[in-house]
Amino acid sequence: MAVLTDNDRAALNALIQSDWSSEREQLGLLTKADLRAAINAIDAWVDANAAAFNAAIPQPARAQLTAKQKARLLLLVVRRRWEVA
Repeated sequence: MAVLTDNDRAALNALIQSDWSSEREQLGLLTKADLRAAINAIDAWVDANAAAFNAAIPQPARAQLTAKQKARLLLLVVRRRWEVA
């Protein structure tokens, strides 16, 4: 899957800002531009490392799961590790 479009990244940035604001999340001196740069970098990292992620999944799951299912598993594992709702 390709990197997010600029509009998708902007929408994600706005969603994160809204969510973190309502949760009174402390971000220190992080600016809106810093947050956007982090989103851009994470999206680029995911794109660059997609093949390594796929290769890490053992067979037969690697062959049987769709890309969307693998991404969902990754999301669920990461959420559980840091107990993110």
